[in-house]
Amino acid sequence: MTQQNHIASNTMKWLITVTVMLAAMIEIIDTTIVNVALQDMAGSLGASAEEISWVVTSYIVSSAICMPLTGFFVRTIGRKRLLLINIIGFLIFSMLCGLSASLGEMIFFRIMQGIFGASLVPLSQYVLRDTFPPKEQIKAMAVWGVGIMAAPVLGPTLGGYITDWMNWRWIFYINIPVCLIAIVMTVLFISETKREKLNIDWLGLFLMIIAISTLQIFLDRGNNDGWLSSHFIVAMLTFWLIVGIVFIIRGWFNPKNILNLHLFKDRNYAASCILLVLYTAGIFGLMTIQPLIMQRFMNYSAALSGELMMPRGIAAAIAMMFISPLSKKLDLRLIIFLGITITAYGNYLYAQIPLMSDTWNLMYPGIIQGIGMGFFFVPVSTMALQTVKPQDLAEGSGMFSFFRNLGTSVGTSIMVTVLTQQAQVAWYSMVRHIDPSNPYYQTWLQHTNWQAQDPTTLAIIAQNITTQANIIGFNDVAYLSYLLLLFCLPFICTLTKPKSTKLTMDH
Repeated sequence: MTQQNHIASNTMKWLITVTVMLAAMIEIIDTTIVNVALQDMAGSLGASAEEISWVVTSYIVSSAICMPLTGFFVRTIGRKRLLLINIIGFLIFSMLCGLSASLGEMIFFRIMQGIFGASLVPLSQYVLRDTFPPKEQIKAMAVWGVGIMAAPVLGPTLGGYITDWMNWRWIFYINIPVCLIAIVMTVLFISETKREKLNIDWLGLFLMIIAISTLQIFLDRGNNDGWLSSHFIVAMLTFWLIVGIVFIIRGWFNPKNILNLHLFKDRNYAASCILLVLYTAGIFGLMTIQPLIMQRFMNYSAALSGELMMPRGIAAAIAMMFISPLSKKLDLRLIIFLGITITAYGNYLYAQIPLMSDTWNLMYPGIIQGIGMGFFFVPVSTMALQTVKPQDLAEGSGMFSFFRNLGTSVGTSIMVTVLTQQAQVAWYSMVRHIDPSNPYYQTWLQHTNWQAQDPTTLAIIAQNITTQANIIGFNDVAYLSYLLLLFCLPFICTLTKPKSTKLTMDH
């Protein structure tokens, strides 16, 4: 009977893992799936390329605001009730996004979708940490991580297939069956926690909303609006600096602040958050640029570019399977070091690819990156939360997830800006050689039998130069992301060695 109870207990724990993994996956997939459908969405909703980008920005901002509040919501609502509210809300607004008839409707529904989806990833981490005993937690996190690492890869792939073969509205409708399954599993397998009556720090909440929203808008809109040449972007930066400083100073000295900033007194937690921001900026910034380059300048379809990025997620999932046995023999800090250096090498390989690359040249560096990602995320999550007090775990998970999204936003902004600027530099460098007095140019014209004054010739030359300039810009972006990951390495030294195996296995 004891053995039967043990088997039943283990089965229940893994059913809980699947439940929270499903909930987290639908949010992560939805974050990435929309990008490949923006062009089709713009045509259907009558929006310009500039306007349709707010479909992504609105989701990012609302999600970023609510994510750090996960701990507060868990304590006041209860984790099971909160999970159900979030999944049901996400389902409803996913359906409404698919039914949107105008850009205004779409942006509003995306804001609401971001609000309900924000807590799904940190909440799933918290539930796992609370469900499994210390010695099993890193194994559970590795299994959970397989699904989480697959989600960012499945997003563009699914989005590409749906956009090419069906209709962009189905990128929202496919959330419905997954959400329904997650709702049923949550009702059956997730237990409730005790609710607390807490006073809301309204001023702290207001300051946090202003600080996070202005920062996210600054990062997401900066490159499109010309950064500091735009009065709007300068205003966002100014608001963020002033309100952010006030929020941090006030929050540090206010024990009832909406967020517990004293969590950053924990050296492991603070160092892990810094590592996470730098790492996600380096890897996800580059990953955001890659499908753009493949589709616009290498003539890959949305579906094929998604397929070429899939091996990265598979490699990450496989690498995660080795984390649990490796953690018994190696210091987690060494595994994190391996993860960062392997990922950096994958980025370096992307910095070398030419315009005429075959599919293997585009997949191989991604596989290397995936292995590194698999070795990084679970150990750094473990190190971050191993010494956080149990009552602060939900809040710590929420803020940790926020830093992952912040790193992605920062990285994307930096990489898009660098791509734009470096492509322009390369373009001007090449176009100055298109000169009738240049003997090499004349030789090329003779070999091609084209006329220098023919508009068709000039159009082809301009197109080729633009394409090559953007590939050079992508190489520069990849090299910058490689250097950014190397910059992470000194922060590993600030992590403290776990005091025992029990601590090593936490979260």
